[in-house]
Amino acid sequence: MLIKTPGEIDAIRESNSIVAGVLSYTEKFLKPGITTLEIDKIVEDYIKSKDGIPAFKGYKVHKNIFPASSCISINEEVVHGIPGSRKLVDGDIVSIDVGVKKNGYYGDGAKTYAIGDISSAKRKLLKIAEESLYLGLENATDGNYINDVSLAIQQHVEAAGFSVVRDLVGHGIGKELHEEPPIPNYYNSGYRTKFKEGMTVAIEPMVNYGTYKVKVLGDKWTYVTADGKPSAHFEHSVLITKGQPEILTKEN
Repeated sequence: MLIKTPGEIDAIRESNSIVAGVLSYTEKFLKPGITTLEIDKIVEDYIKSKDGIPAFKGYKVHKNIFPASSCISINEEVVHGIPGSRKLVDGDIVSIDVGVKKNGYYGDGAKTYAIGDISSAKRKLLKIAEESLYLGLENATDGNYINDVSLAIQQHVEAAGFSVVRDLVGHGIGKELHEEPPIPNYYNSGYRTKFKEGMTVAIEPMVNYGTYKVKVLGDKWTYVTADGKPSAHFEHSVLITKGQPEILTKEN
């Protein structure tokens, strides 16, 4: 089930193209004063305009149901922030994570944006986090170990003095939003799973300015850094090939 047929790949590619499109489209609205709920409405309207379904809305973990079309996480919020009345302000960094379902197949991607004039510390955090994603992707090829991706991400992040979240990982994607195999962003000597051509996976480093430790807020969704320092999140869904992976969420 991890290896997708050409027809499945085409469907997954289409869903991910909507993810790429909505992230690109939404970026121009990300200015001080906009609320996260207003951003979520923009995301939802765009997805529906492409005949897609917002994959996160109604997503259930145990008895917890996610209420929105996007996860919007600001500053110390790592992932799974619930959109609401909070307004973006100058100096914020904001992660927007979007899932799309179309014709029974899923797409998933995320990017962290600078709002106005951000500090040099946050600017470096965003730079290192995004670089770590692409360094990881260079290793996501048929025959390589998933650990090759994990190690590339971890080494780049830690060399810069930051840390990678360990409680949350990337994942396979296809008929389900979250499939096997898990894609950690840190090396685990006991994990021996290899990439194979035809797999579709979401690789998503979550990089913290301070400790890698996180905690969940009372809404049972929002992860925040344990020390209150900022976090950045970048994610691409990709198709594993014999060479470099095809980035399915690449913006045109």
